[in-house]
Amino acid sequence: MRLPRLAIQNHQFTIVVVTLLLALGLASFFTMPRSEDPPVSPAGASVFVIYPGATPSDIEELIVDPIESAVNELDDIKDLTSSAEDGIGGVTVQFEAGSDPDEKYSAVVEKVNSVRSQLPEGILSLEIVKHSVVDVNILQIALISATESYTVLEKEAEKLQKILKRCSGVRRVETAALPQQEIRVALDLEKIAAYHISIDRIMGAIQAANRTIPGGCLDIGAKRFNIRTSGSYHSIEDIQNTIIHAADGKVVYLRDVADVFFDYADKQYYARVNGVPAVFVTVQQKPGSNIFKVMKEVKSRVQDFKTTLPGSIKLEYVFDQSSSVSRNLNGFFKNLLQGLFLVGLVVFFAVSWRAAIIVILVIPFSILIGIGFIDLSGYGLQQMTIAGLVIAIGLLVDNAIVVTDNIARFMRMGADSFEAAAQGTSQIASAVASSTITTVLAFAPMILMRDITGEFIRSMPLIVVYTLFASLFLSLTFTPYLSHRFLDVAKSSKRPVRRFMERFIETKYRRLLDIALNHPAMVIGAAVIIFLASFALFPLIGVSFFPKAEKPQFMININAPNGGSLEETNRAASDVEKALAETKDVKYYVANVGHGNPRIYYNVFPKRSRSRYAQIYVQMEKYDLKGFNRTLSNLRERFLNYPRAQIEIKELEQGPYIKAPVLIRLVDDDLSVLRRVAQDVEAIFRHTKGIVNISNPLATQKTDLFVNINRDKAGLLGTPLAEIDKAVRAGMAGLPTTQFRDDEGKSFNIVIRLPFDEKPSIRDFAKIYVTSLTGASIPLKNLATIEFKTSPMMIDHYNMERNVAIAAAVLPAKTHPDHA
Repeated sequence: MRLPRLAIQNHQFTIVVVTLLLALGLASFFTMPRSEDPPVSPAGASVFVIYPGATPSDIEELIVDPIESAVNELDDIKDLTSSAEDGIGGVTVQFEAGSDPDEKYSAVVEKVNSVRSQLPEGILSLEIVKHSVVDVNILQIALISATESYTVLEKEAEKLQKILKRCSGVRRVETAALPQQEIRVALDLEKIAAYHISIDRIMGAIQAANRTIPGGCLDIGAKRFNIRTSGSYHSIEDIQNTIIHAADGKVVYLRDVADVFFDYADKQYYARVNGVPAVFVTVQQKPGSNIFKVMKEVKSRVQDFKTTLPGSIKLEYVFDQSSSVSRNLNGFFKNLLQGLFLVGLVVFFAVSWRAAIIVILVIPFSILIGIGFIDLSGYGLQQMTIAGLVIAIGLLVDNAIVVTDNIARFMRMGADSFEAAAQGTSQIASAVASSTITTVLAFAPMILMRDITGEFIRSMPLIVVYTLFASLFLSLTFTPYLSHRFLDVAKSSKRPVRRFMERFIETKYRRLLDIALNHPAMVIGAAVIIFLASFALFPLIGVSFFPKAEKPQFMININAPNGGSLEETNRAASDVEKALAETKDVKYYVANVGHGNPRIYYNVFPKRSRSRYAQIYVQMEKYDLKGFNRTLSNLRERFLNYPRAQIEIKELEQGPYIKAPVLIRLVDDDLSVLRRVAQDVEAIFRHTKGIVNISNPLATQKTDLFVNINRDKAGLLGTPLAEIDKAVRAGMAGLPTTQFRDDEGKSFNIVIRLPFDEKPSIRDFAKIYVTSLTGASIPLKNLATIEFKTSPMMIDHYNMERNVAIAAAVLPAKTHPDHA
């Protein structure tokens, strides 16, 4: 191979090329994006619809089915799943690998909008979320206070939100755990019954009075004037003065039959930090930005903001992703320094100190060149890239050591430095190149992987390949040049280490090699036996496709019994919080009752509003493997038979989102059949050792209040069924009619409901009146009876078919009962 000789002879060109590559690497290292996860956007979207008061059956029929049917018309669908629960429905679609994420998201939005008119009017919110890893929050700030009202906390949170939005590199700033304010129209049903006014008429009057219809324009002389009409509401007084009825020369205003005032919506989300009430402000990073630069500016602004906070409010960083990125980078540099030291030490004793310097230089040079090319490929420094660099450190030193040692061997044989460098490198160049290429080919399948997993990990094999090729290039060009100029092995043969190595090679190793070459069957047989025996280690070390995240954080998911109220879920969460307060090395425990914690990890998605669900995010002081596993085991044992709820202790894991490591899906249209078979599968799970966190959505049923309308009687009295439904909805849950926008641009729902001082009870059904077509007011109890009926807790669909997924997690091998 002539490359080494040309590199030495044209050393100026070699130096220029290497310098340019190093400059590229250095520039990339200081300017390339830094984040925890690669900016992967899988082709998929989720549709979330909140419809308060609706049962799972209602959600399935009115929301899930029409959305599913519309989305299913799209091409390249891989999975279409949906769920219907109390008051919330979700439809998730995933497309085949290679689909354009933006194009598919737009198609989903178009399909959902096409059926929007078919969905019920009382929907509280409809949200379409594009699947993406970059939606993870890099910072979760808690404003904590045991004494201040939510009004004060909301004001401070909004102030902080506006400040952080102006920071460069910040993509989105959101607040969470704040109760939603609304304008309450508390109807006096007896008064509206006396005036013979229906709820429909009141809703129509409010909606009509809140419309803005442009009046056009008018030219007067040389000027044009816009014509302004009444417009929408500007104040609470405007709402109170809405005319809802006029007859016999008398006008009835809304204030005559209702109290109109600002109030908080029914509490659906409790949030606490270390047991103290809190609200959250979360920050997301723009793709392609540097997390450390973003965090520096954000924390500087937060520090200034803290000085303006009242003394009764405390600000804490309960989650900071930059510390994890910093830990990964520090781990890489630590491994790099260790590798440089050990390699240099061995080469120093075996060859010479000059040879050690040459080999040591190749390692960081190869890494810098690899970083330059990974930056050109559109990737940044994140956990997969850093993992690839750590792998590369253990692979790239081989080429430089082999080349340097062979050049030194030629020098000891009497060749001059030029011939030793040229011939020593050329002699083994093909072997070194073949070795590098075979190693590179081992990483090729990872580069070619499709789907979200391949996209997520692709930067890891890529940087290994770039670094190895950089090492090969430097070993065949830069290393022989440096050896020609600086290598001196005159004294290396006298070193004790060198003499020991040569004696070992010429005696024991040569005899062992001769035996192996003369008895090939024995060597191959021994290798096969050792290979097969290694399988016995699998039960001891465990098997998983992706490793644990090894972060000082974990999640606790709490699912109250079927039909459980928010208060019951809150009591269960409080019991878990008490246990965490007694647990050693717990820094923060962040409780979210009725909602999931804001998204802080790429494959953990927060659940929307659910009264029987709570999630507690736990931040430890440090990560110690034994201590961490001991903490999780102790908590699992403590809450194994907890009567109030199912407690799931979940460690963060790498890899794409999966519902559970063990999952069996049953498909059938008959819920009773699904329930029966699911119980059998659940029993099998419970008798399997090593299985924890068993979840069976159909394990039990819940009980609902059923308004059984006497349809014949309603027909005889001229009362439409829709009017009865609206009256019940307005009386018990509240009925949104339109929105009011204040001078600051904030929107508030105008909600019609009964004037409850506390939460409504079953006795309040007696207060509800229904207006017939003739204007007569009829008590609800004359038209319907209230009954208790069982109903499913959840209805899931998989590819548009009803199904139930029985899921479970697996204990680590070393904590498995068989290995305890």
